[in-house]
Amino acid sequence: MASEALTTIVTMLRTANPLQGGSVLEMRAAMEAASAATPVPAGVKLTRVDAGGVPAEWNEAPGARLDRAVVYYHGGGYCMGSLATHRGLTARLAQLAGLRVLSVDYRLAPEHPHPAAVDDAVAAYRFALDQGLEPEQLALAGDSAGGGLTVAALLAIRDRGLPLPACGAGISAWTDMTASGDSVKTKADEDPMIAGLDALQPMIEAYVAGGDRKAPLASPLFADLAGLPPLLLQVGSAEVLLDDSTRLAERAEAAGVDVTLKVWQDMFHVWHAFAEMLPEGMEATQELADWVNARLA
Repeated sequence: MASEALTTIVTMLRTANPLQGGSVLEMRAAMEAASAATPVPAGVKLTRVDAGGVPAEWNEAPGARLDRAVVYYHGGGYCMGSLATHRGLTARLAQLAGLRVLSVDYRLAPEHPHPAAVDDAVAAYRFALDQGLEPEQLALAGDSAGGGLTVAALLAIRDRGLPLPACGAGISAWTDMTASGDSVKTKADEDPMIAGLDALQPMIEAYVAGGDRKAPLASPLFADLAGLPPLLLQVGSAEVLLDDSTRLAERAEAAGVDVTLKVWQDMFHVWHAFAEMLPEGMEATQELADWVNARLA
């Protein structure tokens, strides 16, 4: 049974959602403004770094293990989002997991369309390796577009002959730039964060920029997934992007990948971001933290 807080948050989002309406640049500014007051868990240390030419930020909670880390890619439809917008989520993950999280400020469309984000994602992973961490001590993770970018980065790492990390995790992952999943239509009235295809289309056009919407690194749903490390896919049952995770899980399993699909009943897109108010958000973030640690152990 969903918590009472869920109704309050859904009502709030339906009343004022910064991710709906306007151009992608206007939504970017609105997202930054909406997240300005997001609290960071007490004691988490934030350190800006240059991750191989990509701005990034270490999130380190007191007592964190230094022999393991998560490289994290924020969401925002490849057009918005930043270290600041996702600091609450990344710092909380660092705190709950007891390890360091490297939050990556990859380049955004429309100024930098595909494959700029993938190149930056791989560069940040190389940076983590250069810090003395072994591949088996690293995980990749992300939410929404960052969840799709996590899978795309794993594919690029594999195809470029680099050692793969121990695992990858996607929260509400966006894996299909063709928006062909049934849930894009059937869940449009349920998801208070993404209002169906009308909300996705401007970001698709900005990111793909006239290219192939089925290109493997733009839409990892259509990629050859063989050889990828274990994957965790967390998604809500009320999400427009529900089918992006369920279909990816099916294709990953068919390719021999160890994949764990967790469908959270009644949850909307990236409910983890509301963990301070929403018990299910905190529980899902803890589930992610525990899953990652089990694979890095």
